[in-house]
Amino acid sequence: MARFDMQIASDAAMGGDNQAEVFCDMGLAYATGHGRPVDLVAAHKWLNIAAIKGCDRAVDLRADLAMTMSKPDLAAALRAAREWMTVH
Repeated sequence: MARFDMQIASDAAMGGDNQAEVFCDMGLAYATGHGRPVDLVAAHKWLNIAAIKGCDRAVDLRADLAMTMSKPDLAAALRAAREWMTVH
């Protein structure tokens, strides 16, 4: 599953009009466990990237998710998003 996610993320990172929505959908999938195990750190990471890319829906979802996360998990998610943005 992670390989599939990386391909989607790589494709979206290359551009396109809906890249922010793709990242938002990935965040939602991780938050809800749709097609993958629930992973709130990964969910926040992808929602954060979607928000940075301009998805207004991701901004609200990210805020809601952050309120349910521990500080260490939130820090890990922010770090992961920052690392991903640095590479892509």
